Amino acid sequence: MTFNRAVTVIICFSMVFSGLKARLFKTRSVIADGVEASIDKGATKEEIMEALEEALITTDIGVETSIEIVEGLKGIGKWDKDTLSDNIRARLYEMIKDVEAPLVIPTDATKPHVIMVLGVNGVGKTTTIGKLALWLKDRRKSVILGAGDTFRAAAVEQLQLWGERVGCPVVSQSQGGDPGAVAFDAVKSAKAKGTDVVLLDTAGRLHNKAHLMEELKKIKRVVGREVDGAPHEKLLIVDGSTGQNALNQAKLFNEAVGVTGIIVTKLDGTPKGGIVVPIARELGIPIRFIGVGEGVGDLQEFFARDFAEALI
Repeated sequence: MTFNRAVTVIICFSMVFSGLKARLFKTRSVIADGVEASIDKGATKEEIMEALEEALITTDIGVETSIEIVEGLKGIGKWDKDTLSDNIRARLYEMIKDVEAPLVIPTDATKPHVIMVLGVNGVGKTTTIGKLALWLKDRRKSVILGAGDTFRAAAVEQLQLWGERVGCPVVSQSQGGDPGAVAFDAVKSAKAKGTDVVLLDTAGRLHNKAHLMEELKKIKRVVGREVDGAPHEKLLIVDGSTGQNALNQAKLFNEAVGVTGIIVTKLDGTPKGGIVVPIARELGIPIRFIGVGEGVGDLQEFFARDFAEALI
């Protein structure tokens, strides 16, 4: 790498990291305000620990994890802002580092690489699929989108708009059609064209859990018959602003179909960004991306150290 190229990479990384800190401001400010208010008032160590514990719980890091973090601070020598921040940041990183696993599309695998995208209605699933398609195209991967959410009004049209926006063909049927048939057609089309990746949108109706999960299992069987090992990725999208509901949804989908990766969206608009921690600790499923805004470039790969740095 040339010197100029190295400098460019460092500058770009710095800009992205600074942007992440800004996008996680609501969560970070809850923690910072809780600690700083106590220290500035000359509070005792016990009062600072109580304020910190309350702040961490407020961000949906979880009661047990919050207590664990605070208890781990008892042995530190100084109780100033910087020392506390450094210690909390280090502990959070240790808790989430094992789920750092960016999405990788094998170059020597049988095409296409099939990704089922899961999630309940309202988490930003279809929008995230569009952003993910652009992320893949930026890495020189050809992509076909399968509009498998055939029950939600306007879901097919929304995905078609994203397909036009990012330059990806969309395989679809009319509203109310068979999602399994859409998946079959998308995979067959990708095989015929030598397409690298198929992104399959799926329904997200939780009012009838049993029916939805059986439908997802059917799609798995359909694509598995067409491509060895498919679906190669079962990517779950959860809305970070829903806090514990996001964790519960992840558990439900994982039990039903075996989730292989998670995307946590809408972290920019919530003080509940700490939910990433219990998702990481309780499920141990790789977190592939986080969503921190509405723009097409606001789907960012999850890096544990950057997340911890931006949060504290």
